[in-house]
Order: sequence, then C-alpha cells, then structure tokens
Amino acid sequence: MGDVLAGIQATWEFDTDSVLIRFERGIRAPRLFQSLRERRIPYAAFSSVTLTPGKRGTVVLHAVPRPGADPLLEAAAGQLKEGCDPYRLVLPAEHETLAEYYAEELRALLEPDSALPAERFLVTAPDTPLRFKAYDGRAVFDGARVSFRWSRTGASSAKWKAGDQTFPVAELGGVEWRSPEAFEGYLRLLPRGSAAEQGPDGPEGGVPGAGPSAPRPAQADQDPAAVVFGLGYGPVHESLPFAAAVLEAVRRTQPAPVLTASVTAGAQRRSPADIAERMRHLGDLHEAGLVTDAEFSAKKAELLAEL
Repeated sequence: MGDVLAGIQATWEFDTDSVLIRFERGIRAPRLFQSLRERRIPYAAFSSVTLTPGKRGTVVLHAVPRPGADPLLEAAAGQLKEGCDPYRLVLPAEHETLAEYYAEELRALLEPDSALPAERFLVTAPDTPLRFKAYDGRAVFDGARVSFRWSRTGASSAKWKAGDQTFPVAELGGVEWRSPEAFEGYLRLLPRGSAAEQGPDGPEGGVPGAGPSAPRPAQADQDPAAVVFGLGYGPVHESLPFAAAVLEAVRRTQPAPVLTASVTAGAQRRSPADIAERMRHLGDLHEAGLVTDAEFSAKKAELLAEL
C-alpha cells in the first residue's frame, strides 16, 4: 500500500507484503508495547480484519492474526489484556472513514486459506539475548540455550538441590507461560517428546534432560524447569517476549511440516465491481481531505492496474 495510518499508541506503515507496526513509547503506552518497539507483520499472518467502536470517542482497527502465526500470541495463549493486544490500532472517531478504507484494503489482501491455522510462524519473535528477573531466579536466553540461576532468598529447597539449570533449545518441545498478572504466574520449559509440549492444557510431561517419562512437579516453584513470578518479578513486558523467543527457537529445531500449495490473494484479480467500489470509496476520502491529490492519483492508478 505504501501508506501510513497513525493511531493512539501506535503507527501502522503499510508496505507491499506487510505492515510495520511502530509502538509509541510514551508514559501511557503499555510497557509491552514499549518493549516490542516495532514489529513487521506479513499480510499472510492475518485471518480477518474488523473495525469497531472503541471507548471515549475512538474506533478500533483490529487485524486478527491467524492461529499459529505469531510466537508472541502463541506463548500468551489468550492471556493478554485487550489494551495490550499489539494487533489493535485505536484511532479518534473522526478517522473512522479512513480506518474503514484501510480495513477494506487489508481484507482484500487476505490469503485464501487465512481462516486456517498457520503451518509455521510468520511473525518474527523478539531478538535475543533476552533476560529477566523472576521471583526465584534469573532467566537468560542467548538464542541457543535457556539458563535459570536461582535466587538465595526466593528459590525453593527443591530448586537449590537441583542446582542452576541450562536447557539447550534442541532438547525442548515448547514453553508454558502463565501471566504474572494472574495467580501463580510462571514460565515453564517443556521437554521434547512430552504430551505437554502441545499446549498448557495438555497432560504433564517430564523434566527436560530427564526423559519424557520422568514426572514433572505439579507446582512451578518445585520444578527446576520453571521460574515463578511475583510482584515486580517477571512482568509481562519482560517474560512474554522471552517466552516467545524461546518458542520460536524451539519450532526452528523441529521438522518442517509438509506445506500444501495455495494461491495467494495477491495473485487473484479483483472483479471490476470491487475495483469500482474501491475507487468510489477513495474518491470520498479525497473529497473529505483525508487523502492528498498525489495519494489519490497513485492509488487510483494501482486500482486501475488490477483490472
């Protein structure tokens, strides 16, 4: 698209095959947004696009990601609060017409199989190295291994007995993250080959390095493969990007799935009626002063070229 849509707490810059989301770093912005700074999201990662009324005179443009497309959301497992959803762009209500235009443009770029789960991660996880301080220790991820170093005051006797831990990514099957904003928050590493690596609701697996049949402690504070969170320890903006980076690295070490051939939305030509409707909408934006003469001419040429 080559356009920019500035909202509250974020700006979306539209490119040919992706949107670059730049997050504001102001005092009112969620700390998760400040930590992420910016993210490039391929259009192939979106499953749907909605535009709904927001709070206090705003509208919300929401580009809903496909399941399995973003390691950050996979690690979060639905625990993020609405205000921390990086795929929501909040705009003043007076920009609703402009937001509606971009929503239609994004919908036109959705893949034919956009409703299906992604076969691989399409969004890049935060860069390593990453680290954060948990209640019972420090967690460090260098891209190849995860290390837990126990705290003298917070770690349980079981963890002290097991000693500091290091887990090569190649031995892991996944992660389990429980938000520190909920009761008993923690980050647990799941061993490769265990049923639990399929998700947080799966059966218990074993302790990494001990084999898939070894029992895993039910409580994270007793598990040497987990660090627990507390007030000010392991906050969302530190522990969630960490979990996402580990999850992406784990998936890279696993066998690639067999991909099925599909025709991309970009290869499909739009119908003349669809082009006419978009040109009408573009003209309305131009008359309202929301699109400059240069932008109007460039976008009109793009639409005509798709006939």
